[in-house]
Amino acid sequence: MTVTPEQLRALATRAEALTAEVWALCGVPSGGHSDPLAEARQAAGYLARGAEDLQRAAAELARLQVQPCGLPWGVCAEHGNTLSSRAGVTECRVCRRTWDHDRLRRPCAEPATWKVIDQAGAVTRMCDGHVLGARAAAQGATFVRLDEVGGAPPAQG
Repeated sequence: MTVTPEQLRALATRAEALTAEVWALCGVPSGGHSDPLAEARQAAGYLARGAEDLQRAAAELARLQVQPCGLPWGVCAEHGNTLSSRAGVTECRVCRRTWDHDRLRRPCAEPATWKVIDQAGAVTRMCDGHVLGARAAAQGATFVRLDEVGGAPPAQG
């Protein structure tokens, strides 16, 4: 069985609802004397932590399943085609962020967040940085955020 981030998020939502229901049922403990609902409150705490863990697992799984952009050159994720590389170090000319490798001459490893459809119908998945340049160069293309069409596709193995 393949587990999806959406399934983990749904479980987390159910755990959050159970937590709220147990807390509402048990109320706030009264001070000083033995509380017969202490175990139920403790269980609600475990459910709350479980829901948080499921949300983190869903986010991590989604991150791992995102396909990289893969275009044959790198870009700055925020500024696009603004990189220069010298002596194995790459720098963005806008934000001055640096990478300790030649990012320009490696395939882009940023997550693909856009589906770009050119006038001929060819589809290319791109990261935010590559879309910045493509918007200016690809006249008549359609740009669709992947999260607007059901999320990023699962990684191919």
